[in-house]
Amino acid sequence: MALLAALCGPAVAATSSAPLMPQPRVITLSGQDIPVSGGVRIEWAGKPTPMLRRAGERFSARLAMLAGRPVPGVAPVVLHISSQPDPTYLSVQEREHYTLGVAANGGIHLDADGPAGVLHGLATLLQLVALTPQGPVLHEASIDDAPRFAWRGVMLDVSRHFMSVETVKRQLDAMELTKLNVLHWHLSDGTGFRVESRRFPRLQRVGGHNQYYTQAQVRQVVAYAADRGIRIVPEFDVPGHALSLLEAYPELAAQHVPSEEERKYPCTITINQVRTDANCNKVYNLNNAAFDPTKPQTLRFISALYEEMGHLFPDRYFHSGGDEVASRQWNDNPAIVAYMKQHGFADAPALQAAFTAQIEHALARQGKIMMGWDEVSEAPIPSNVVVEAWRGSKWVQSATAAGHPVVVSSGYYLDLLTPAATHYQVDPIDPKAVGLPQDALGKGHGRHRPAADAFALDPDAKPLDAAQRQLVLGGEAPLWSELVSDEMVDARMWPRSAAIAERFWSDASVRDVADMERRLPLIEHELEATGLQARVHEKEMIARLTPQNVTPLTVLTSVTSPVRNYALNRLASRSGDAMLNAPVAIAAPDSFDAIAFNAMAARYAAGEKELAVPMREMLRRYVANDAAYATVATTPLLQDARPVSQQLAEVATVGLEALRKHKGHGHHWHRRVNRVLAVQDATFAACATSVVARARPQPPSGLLIDIVPGVHALVNHAH
Repeated sequence: MALLAALCGPAVAATSSAPLMPQPRVITLSGQDIPVSGGVRIEWAGKPTPMLRRAGERFSARLAMLAGRPVPGVAPVVLHISSQPDPTYLSVQEREHYTLGVAANGGIHLDADGPAGVLHGLATLLQLVALTPQGPVLHEASIDDAPRFAWRGVMLDVSRHFMSVETVKRQLDAMELTKLNVLHWHLSDGTGFRVESRRFPRLQRVGGHNQYYTQAQVRQVVAYAADRGIRIVPEFDVPGHALSLLEAYPELAAQHVPSEEERKYPCTITINQVRTDANCNKVYNLNNAAFDPTKPQTLRFISALYEEMGHLFPDRYFHSGGDEVASRQWNDNPAIVAYMKQHGFADAPALQAAFTAQIEHALARQGKIMMGWDEVSEAPIPSNVVVEAWRGSKWVQSATAAGHPVVVSSGYYLDLLTPAATHYQVDPIDPKAVGLPQDALGKGHGRHRPAADAFALDPDAKPLDAAQRQLVLGGEAPLWSELVSDEMVDARMWPRSAAIAERFWSDASVRDVADMERRLPLIEHELEATGLQARVHEKEMIARLTPQNVTPLTVLTSVTSPVRNYALNRLASRSGDAMLNAPVAIAAPDSFDAIAFNAMAARYAAGEKELAVPMREMLRRYVANDAAYATVATTPLLQDARPVSQQLAEVATVGLEALRKHKGHGHHWHRRVNRVLAVQDATFAACATSVVARARPQPPSGLLIDIVPGVHALVNHAH
């Protein structure tokens, strides 16, 4: 990391820019700095509310974390804050605009249209802090700022792996610092129901396996978020993804609800009271269980549950899920099939549409606005229902054309494990930004084709018109937790969410990937310094795996990343939670060391030959690391990564050879090194989309070698 910091430092100075993320709407930097070794003293215009006073206290505490405690006897810089009251605070209409002026001759002035603007201005001010040999300084700046989108969120799934209250609070702190303002809290799914219900206590006891948040804890988290300008939108998924609810109340299920024992031995599962051996070689899908929508007590149960949960979450919006209902759950139930025939429902989706409309009515009676995954847009529901577009950008087009407000999550799925640059290039209002091309769909298995079509790119999608663009509220970055433990959350959520936050906040013209990648490690450093635990947990995981010598695994995971597009889920289907303690659980989707190396290689090829020195240092380290890794690879999970360690040494050797002054770089050399790199290119290609990741073999370790693009650049330059 020291080398990385040295590489990033001059770039910041050379551009005379502060590493702000999100980039403000308008910013002018003078190039001058204000010393702040004496700290910053806040002076409020008028009496601040308790919420604003707490925000000021957090700012002062974070400033001390970044700049050090104020030096006694040194006068502090005065921060003047003025804010207007905002009755729409914590809503999609809230006033977020602020101006910020930092000048040596006038101190600091933060003027905001409402409390949200104060929070955003304080977050920006912290990013203007820099450490210099002369002490901490603030960059002089004049900023006029407001967000592009009102809804800027992340979605945290705590059903599949439960997350502690402390972990959730750390995410909220980081969200405040990056101007994200919605936590979509996914609280129930097949694996667990995670909130105490006093009306239906079996939900947490049976369906939650006694891992849940008490109602007091929920209220505490909601208040903690509100203090930081963050709304919490809960999700309780129906009618599918409902196993945890149906374990507690199986009489509401469309199919037999298997016990824990039956899920271990699927041959014992009975379907419609008939024992079958058809599933002997299949793993029971925890996501498939669905409610029986034809039973009146089903709607009564869900309505009562939503009413109870709605009192815990004051936000107007309530997410009811509605995604991925397995049609077989209903089509294989004779009573449901008879009901569909009697009431004129052509198929399971038609029945779901009618049930969705009933759920919407129930929520509306409770004063809530329904939100659902884009499947709900096929139901006859009011136009104010918010559609979350997740299966592709074309659903933004169709939902807004039908008059629905839209929140876009397609393109921002953090559990796809794609690097920040991939998410950063997706614009929420582009109907062609995300989708599977037809040639990719053709490579999928035939039985998956109908489902895959929902994810297909629409090459004829028209740009959104002005009215449709107004309906795009913003976006969310979901983190599903099949392969995310509590100690992994910080690293899987951040720093990529900071790059996505910029996409939601800043102007669409802010699209320079290289500049984003330059700023991202600096933002990560700020988040770590002020509370995130990603690096701490990474070191703990490495020490647990290789206590005798942490260096080899540290080096290996510093320049590798996980396979993408759910390829890792395929690998984990055999090993289960063991994958949460493997090297791939430590490797991040963005390797900053590899990004720095690849950037240096491109600059070297463009003529900056002095960069050969640091690149050789890095490459020699990777070559030498393999022998050291062999001595610590004493467990099966570590041994799975040994081939990647060997390949890293091989790729690094190719890079060193390419840096030599073209001696011996003849035809045979190029054939050999191209074979080495072709193996790595094929590994990346095997997880390039979710379709190919489903079908092609993956490295047992689930690791990709991220310096490959840089070595390609060196080899091409050696021609």
